[in-house]
Amino acid sequence: MQNYSVFVPKLLPKRELFAPGHRGCIGCGEALAVRLATKAMDENTIIVNATGCMEIIASQYPYTSWRLPWIHTLFENTAAVASGVESALKVLKRKKRIEDKDIKIVAIGGDGATVDIGLQALSGAMERGHNFTYICFDNEAYMNTGIQRSSATPFGAATTTSPAGKVGKGQFSWKKDMPAIAVAHNIPYVATCCPSYPFDMIEKVSKALAADGPAYIHCLSVCPTGWRCATEDTIKIGRLAVETGVFPLYEVVNGEYKMSMETPVLKPLKEYTSLQRRFRHLTEESLDLIQERVQLEYNKIAERAACALKLEK
Repeated sequence: MQNYSVFVPKLLPKRELFAPGHRGCIGCGEALAVRLATKAMDENTIIVNATGCMEIIASQYPYTSWRLPWIHTLFENTAAVASGVESALKVLKRKKRIEDKDIKIVAIGGDGATVDIGLQALSGAMERGHNFTYICFDNEAYMNTGIQRSSATPFGAATTTSPAGKVGKGQFSWKKDMPAIAVAHNIPYVATCCPSYPFDMIEKVSKALAADGPAYIHCLSVCPTGWRCATEDTIKIGRLAVETGVFPLYEVVNGEYKMSMETPVLKPLKEYTSLQRRFRHLTEESLDLIQERVQLEYNKIAERAACALKLEK
């Protein structure tokens, strides 16, 4: 992570392409993440937005928070629509119907629209090599429709469709590793980010936009409503997700891993889970199991990054 020795707000553009006045919940990590992501964009950007929280809170007619061209799509076809926009722009430029300038296409969706319902369209778009950036704002459940589990919901977390009680113990499966799936498509750029680390996030979105081909960003978006946490703890919980190894920050450039923030000794998982009532039912045994899995997955990524560093040398 870079160190900044100047008054950092001066490094950011003053323009707000995601305007205030939206209807996001108090402490919404996703709204902050979208605002930061747009700091890396300019007016020559088209947003393709899957059904989800951002579509609901920022586009209720006759109002909108989007100061960019914006298309609402269904859960399942966001990447397909972005592919169509990219292909249409190529044709229009070739036929000289529009100015031949660099227009960026950014598709956004939640974890449900990305790792579940929209995975097929996204995989196809990556395989075909469409030149757009896809950002998954991962709040680890279908928050927009009532806090149902998704395949991005972490093991043990309580949701309305994976409730904790005498029979169920919360989410029954481990979180799907969507960044690894994106990497497996051999695309130019993949990264994880979190708005708790704003400059890291803005830099990664900038790199994704500059990539020649498909780029994928997986952003952790703390959701106080669904995670049952204090609204003032959004930034703190995002940082703890990184510091405990639950959500490592890294990037993969042309297949080579690089850690954005190395944590030789991870903080105890309890520092993270204790702030969220979706985990309050977990036993010490369950927490130990999750801690072991977190360490294992973190080590895998750190080892890949270390191997890439050795090859560079």
